Amino acid sequence: MSRGLVPDRVNYTSMMDGFFKVGKELDAFDMAQEMTEKSSGFDIVAYNVLINGLFKCGKYESESFYTGMGELGLVPDSATFNTMINAYCKDGNLENALKLLNEMKSYGLLPNLITRNILVQRLCAAGEIEKTMDVLNDMLVFGFHPTPATHKAVLDASSKSRRVDVILHIHNRLVGMGLELILSTYNTLISTFCRLGMVKRATSVFIDMMGKGISPDIITYNALIQGYCLSSHLKNAFSVHSQMLTEGVSPNVKTYNILLRGLSAASLIKDVAGLVNQMKERGLIPNADTYDILLSGHGKIGNMKECIKFYCEMITKGFVPKTSTYNVLISCFSKGKKMNEAKELMREMQVRGLSPNSWTYDILICGWYRLSKQPGLSKSLKQSYQAEAKRLFEEMNEKGFIPCENTLAHISFALAKPGKKVDAQRILNKLYKKKVK
Repeated sequence: MSRGLVPDRVNYTSMMDGFFKVGKELDAFDMAQEMTEKSSGFDIVAYNVLINGLFKCGKYESESFYTGMGELGLVPDSATFNTMINAYCKDGNLENALKLLNEMKSYGLLPNLITRNILVQRLCAAGEIEKTMDVLNDMLVFGFHPTPATHKAVLDASSKSRRVDVILHIHNRLVGMGLELILSTYNTLISTFCRLGMVKRATSVFIDMMGKGISPDIITYNALIQGYCLSSHLKNAFSVHSQMLTEGVSPNVKTYNILLRGLSAASLIKDVAGLVNQMKERGLIPNADTYDILLSGHGKIGNMKECIKFYCEMITKGFVPKTSTYNVLISCFSKGKKMNEAKELMREMQVRGLSPNSWTYDILICGWYRLSKQPGLSKSLKQSYQAEAKRLFEEMNEKGFIPCENTLAHISFALAKPGKKVDAQRILNKLYKKKVK
């Protein structure tokens, strides 16, 4: 430019695209402005770069894309429609997205795979199964057939009905549209049924798959094991585990986590140690989920020693427990009347970037009040315990959490005493307003 060279439309478009790609949208917009002033203005390629860049930055409303194009006298191409449909989908405006899809077809233009996938995902998320199927049916004209990813999205949506006939009907329609019956397709169907506890139906699909000469993989076996665990058929879950070993399919960490969670849910924590050892013997390293399961399982039966052991091991290995895991630990200390340790755990979880939830507050408030009811306590100690519970209760209230009945019972007991009437009225008024909202 210093030598008298003036960028043309192609140069401006390339520079604008480059700025958008490195996150410099203001510089990209300056290029667009300069382009309108110093070159021959926008063509459809440049306009597509502009709206695509602004759309990705979340700086534009989808309606204004279309209006601006009309003002510039530009005719949309495939890229324009794909960008616009994506924008409408992101805005949740599925009706306009579908209208644009029809308009696109009237121009004889093809939607790309990304557009089709986004439309399918958004329609499925909105529960619009029939509209999804209509879109997929229309796509057949353009040579697009349902993929395993499409199959998964549609089956996830249809599974909300919790009806076998609905799920199988949708599956068969997709197969009729050209969906390939490959391992990933069967895995999706088996996983869907297992997730809903329909293990008999999943097993039927499994047998059909094997009959077609398709061998199961780790995903298949994990789905079946999880299905049996969810339906409390642990014996069958371990039979499937044995079967996969016989078939030469190696279990992974997820396999063991599913089985450990099943044992924990059934309060069979005594069997957990052997399974963890087996897991380690196979060279598999416990992950954060493994520790969460072990810690929660021991917490359920009040085994504080094991809880602390797994917590320390978990932290040492760099894993951060979930809020629910901290709640189990806090509950253990609370039941053991070790409220200062429970209080310290709450501080620690906040330091680690985790926020206490309603259950955290319920556990601590009830714990402090139970501690204050111990016989033989001095008046000052009793008051300090109740003051801590009250502080937590007000903090809980300020954060918008609704206390459980047990917490309210403890609060009522403490406040329903001479000289506490004003406090009781103020706190209960706050709660009432919060519940009304």
